[in-house]
Amino acid sequence: MPKPPTASDLLAALVKVPSLTPDGAAAFDVLERVLAAAGFAVERPVFEGPGSEPVENLFAAVGSGEPHLTLAGHVDVVPPGPEASWRYPPFSATVDDGVLYGRGAVDMKGGLAAMVAAVLRYVGAQNTELKGRLSFLITADEEGTAVNGTAKLLEWAAERGERFSAAIVGEPASAEMLGDQIKIGRRGSFSATLAVEGRQGHSAYPERADNPIRGLTQLLHALQSAPLDTGTEHFGPTSLEVVSVDVGNPAWNVIPARAEARFNSRFNDLWTHATLKEEIERRLAAAAADGGLSARTPINWSLSEEPAVSEVFLTCDDALIGVAAAAIKDITGREPTLSTSGGTSDARFIKDYCPVIEFGPVGTTMHQIDECVPLAEIEEASRVYEAILQRYFAR
Repeated sequence: MPKPPTASDLLAALVKVPSLTPDGAAAFDVLERVLAAAGFAVERPVFEGPGSEPVENLFAAVGSGEPHLTLAGHVDVVPPGPEASWRYPPFSATVDDGVLYGRGAVDMKGGLAAMVAAVLRYVGAQNTELKGRLSFLITADEEGTAVNGTAKLLEWAAERGERFSAAIVGEPASAEMLGDQIKIGRRGSFSATLAVEGRQGHSAYPERADNPIRGLTQLLHALQSAPLDTGTEHFGPTSLEVVSVDVGNPAWNVIPARAEARFNSRFNDLWTHATLKEEIERRLAAAAADGGLSARTPINWSLSEEPAVSEVFLTCDDALIGVAAAAIKDITGREPTLSTSGGTSDARFIKDYCPVIEFGPVGTTMHQIDECVPLAEIEEASRVYEAILQRYFAR
C-alpha cells in the first residue's frame, strides 16, 4: 500500500484550489482521490432550493455498526480580498520558513487536512476491520448561506439510515496554542432589522413632518441600556450589537420617511430564540409607549428577523470530551479548557443528531490578508486527531 499523504501535502493541495463558496468541486476531487484509495465509499450529493444556489457536498464512510464517529468540516473559503495586498498569491500555498500562506489555510482547510491525514494513517494501520463506523461530513456552504450544506447533508444521511454516535468539527478552535481549548458549545445568534416609519418633510418645517430617527434612537437605547443577563456557568453575558443604521437620505434639507437599524444578538443558555425575541419586542413596545423623544406622535415600529437563526447549545458528553482532552494532553502536553466562545459553525446543525465538539488549529489569521498556518502545527493537530481515533474506537 502506498504511503498516505501528509497533512502538509493535503493542505497544500487544498489551498491551491480557489474554492470560494459554494464552489467546492475541485477540493472534493482532492479528498475523494485519497479517501476512495483508502477504502472509503464516497458520495457527493448536490442540494438546492428556491432562492439559493445548488451546493455540492461530500459524505465518505468506512466500517459499519457502532460507534459511528463522524468528522465534519467545510472546503469553501471566503474571498481573498485585494490579492496585491498578500505577501504571496492567496492560492499559491507558498511555504516560507515553515509557514504555509493561503486563503483557507486556517479556516478550515488546515483542520480538514489534518483530520484526513490522521484517518488515512489510522485506517491503514488497522490489522483487523474497524470496530465501528468512521465518516466525513464535508460541505462547500459553511461560509455562505448554509442552506444547502451540512443541514441538508445530515438529513440526507439520516434518511439513508446513518446514525451518528459523536462528531468532531475541525474548525480552528484553539486560541493561542494548539489544544489550549476545545469548544463544547456555541452561543445562539439572532439578527433582525428594526424599522421606524415617520413622515417625510422639509427640515425647515419639522412641525409638518415626523422624523423617524428620533423614534429609532429611543428604541435602540431601550434595547441596549440594560444588560440582557450577566452570563451563566459556561457562557458569557448575552450581547446585542447594532451593526447598521440607515435612512437612505442623501439630502440635507429633507426629513426622511423611514429609518432602519440592523442588530445581532449572541445569546447564552438562559434564552431560546423565541424567548429572546419576546424580550426584545417587550422592550421595544415599552419604549414606544413611553413617548420620550417622540412624544408628539406614537412610534410606528416593526421588527423583521433574519431567517438564519442559530440556537444556543452545550455538549455534555463527558466521554467524548474526555477522549479529546486526553488525546490533546498525550500529544501536546496541554490540558484544554472547555470553551463556548466565538461565532457560529456547522456544529449548530450537527448537535441535533449527536454530541459534537470542535478542535482544530489556532485561528488568529482566519479571514485575514496573509492567512497562514505553521505546518508543524498542522502535523501536530493530525497526531492529535489520530490519538482521538485510537482512544475513541478502543473504548
